[in-house]
Amino acid sequence: MTGRYENPESSWQPPSGAEGQQPNPNQSGGYPVEPGSGAHYVDPATRYLDPSTSGPVTGPPSGGFPAQGTPSGSYPVAGQSGPYHVGGPSGAYQVGNQSGPYQVGGQSGPYQVGGQPGQSGPHHFDPNAQQAQFQGPFPNNFPQSIQPQRPQQASAHDVSSQQLIKRAKRPPQSGWRKTVHAVTGGLVNLGESPADVRRRELIARINQPLRGCYKIAMLSLKGGVGKTTTTTTLGSTFSSLRGDRVIAVDANPDRGTLALKVPRETTATVRHLLRDASRITKYSDVRAYTSQSPSRLEILASEQDPAVSEAFSDQDYLRTVALLELFYNIVLTDCGTGLMHSAMKGVLDQADSLVLVSSGSVDGAQTSAATLDWLDAHGYRDLVAKSVAVINSVRPGSGKVDLDKLAAHFSQRCRAVVRIPFDAHLEEGAEIELDKLAAETRLALLELAATVADDFPNKVS
Repeated sequence: MTGRYENPESSWQPPSGAEGQQPNPNQSGGYPVEPGSGAHYVDPATRYLDPSTSGPVTGPPSGGFPAQGTPSGSYPVAGQSGPYHVGGPSGAYQVGNQSGPYQVGGQSGPYQVGGQPGQSGPHHFDPNAQQAQFQGPFPNNFPQSIQPQRPQQASAHDVSSQQLIKRAKRPPQSGWRKTVHAVTGGLVNLGESPADVRRRELIARINQPLRGCYKIAMLSLKGGVGKTTTTTTLGSTFSSLRGDRVIAVDANPDRGTLALKVPRETTATVRHLLRDASRITKYSDVRAYTSQSPSRLEILASEQDPAVSEAFSDQDYLRTVALLELFYNIVLTDCGTGLMHSAMKGVLDQADSLVLVSSGSVDGAQTSAATLDWLDAHGYRDLVAKSVAVINSVRPGSGKVDLDKLAAHFSQRCRAVVRIPFDAHLEEGAEIELDKLAAETRLALLELAATVADDFPNKVS
């Protein structure tokens, strides 16, 4: 087949100078004559480099152009010293003089280069199109197509106060930052210190939701370790920060001293509450039997007469708790120093959490460890596993006792360990006011309250 070549489906004619060029006898279909028609036209004025001789040629390269549908072969491009090899049995790209294959998409079929996606015929090279720079092997997961990302649909959340209102820095609450903030009239706000951030995080944990009534047993078998003081300070921390009601019950049969830690507003005791239980129908009825501290902690005192205090049995305690949980969210029970007294079984059976108070002395640590052993042996292993140990420093300094080793011992048996430093206000043994406590003591009490609150049931059962 000689002479003029044209595409039968097109009226396009080759430019002058293309007449008389001979086709490759090994190829059928002649020269491609129309760009985009599945064939290629070679301008005779364009100089090509013969890959075999590196010399210029004015006609088509040796071997001709492959017919439509045959992806393998060499396609010389003007200005290049080596052919582009497309397809082939390995499904790779040979670019220039580089010998490394370029695997695209993991497919072995024909590859579209510079043309329109989806075309399976010969490949049209657009000299004006930006060509990819191949510098190394493509990854196997190279995407064959990139889908445009749709813009995220707007919602009512986009116009909430959290999204629209600019949040200013929280003013510092302590330290030199607070002084600078105050002196400049708020013009210089350096933000919260790390201590302020830590304190705010603890308060947030203390204020986490609580469903129902949570009962905490405060326990110690040794007197003088600060159990009643810890009961009052922990309850006061909860009541001063939370919006719900908190009450502490004195269940010590040996004339407990819990009522001495808050201003006394009534002489009523738990015995009077049980006597009038049938007439109590609302919170104001219960409030007549309790005393309240400035931090809103309420105290239900125990019987002060030792002759009748022993009559407070476990059944009496169960009746008391059943009444209080109707009006209070947190109930702390200040237990006695004996595990065998009548009310102790009722306290342990009803407790959701146990706070074991120990001093930083050797005998206090040994007594607390023996208490845990007794609880494990009498069916309260689960209560021990979720308990919180408090190492209370009732004297300034720890002497020769290694408190770190003591804390490590309790951490192996309890859920958490919290250390309360010595505080001169607590040593007085009188009414406790949180505002008079040292900053370190307040922070330790926040840590204790937050640790206990981490166990609050706040999900719907």
